[in-house]
Amino acid sequence: MDIVLLFKSALMGVVEGLTEFLPISSTGHLILAGALLGMDDDKAKVFDIAIQTGAIFAVILVYWQKIASTVVALPTQEQARRFALNVLIAFVPAVVLGLLFGKFIKSHLFTPTVVASTFIVGGFIILWVEGRMKSAEQAPQLDDNPLQPPALQGEPSARIETVEDMTPMDALKVGLVQCLAMIPGTSRSGATIIGGMLLGLSRKAATDFSFYLAIPTLIGAGAYSLYKERALLSLSDVPTFAVGLVFAFISAWVCVRWLLRYIATHSFVPFAWYRIGFGVVVLVTAWTGAVTWAA
Repeated sequence: MDIVLLFKSALMGVVEGLTEFLPISSTGHLILAGALLGMDDDKAKVFDIAIQTGAIFAVILVYWQKIASTVVALPTQEQARRFALNVLIAFVPAVVLGLLFGKFIKSHLFTPTVVASTFIVGGFIILWVEGRMKSAEQAPQLDDNPLQPPALQGEPSARIETVEDMTPMDALKVGLVQCLAMIPGTSRSGATIIGGMLLGLSRKAATDFSFYLAIPTLIGAGAYSLYKERALLSLSDVPTFAVGLVFAFISAWVCVRWLLRYIATHSFVPFAWYRIGFGVVVLVTAWTGAVTWAA
């Protein structure tokens, strides 16, 4: 048993768990971490996708009560069926586009330069969205005029406060936005949360739906990747994958619980500046040769 490889797997698991549900791109961080640790071959790419399942188990644990109650209520409650349908609708675009373009994206876009560039672009998009929300919240209050449109009364632009208020069209739009995360460095959670906020979801609703949507998306991606690349794997890989999955689960559980408390009183601006700063560092070190990032 290769202790060094297991240690690297544990580190990659921690990176996955800490970054999967923050708007900073787990795939991007795994590509960069893998480049530094020498885990960047074809088998490592399968490993990166497979350990996402560990992070998803953490979401299932945190949201277990909601998930279980929804499953039990499916035969009798329209609201439960609508919620499940919305998750399914949002999941479909990623399946279709993933099957069509997944191979091309993995072959041409999984590079540190692409990741760093999308880090920076995504950071500026988050700043723009948060700026819009702050402007709306700070607009003059005109509540004494009942004829004034709500959007001009200083209220945030959110028209959907909870995931139960979403329509199938809202779910489809969020699902389409999620597909942007196929470009490494974009961030699946960042695309769905920030995109959801742009589409009218509250910060809490967008974050919750992003977590729920992650369950079929990441489990499906992990299962498909393992099946498709099964020829690359053997029984000797089980300890490596198991260690990565366990550490991804533990770190993701901590991160999700923290994030749900954080969004109650904070914006995503710090994550935007982190993305921009980290992206600049990667580009500068690559261009100067200070770090030899694997292609």
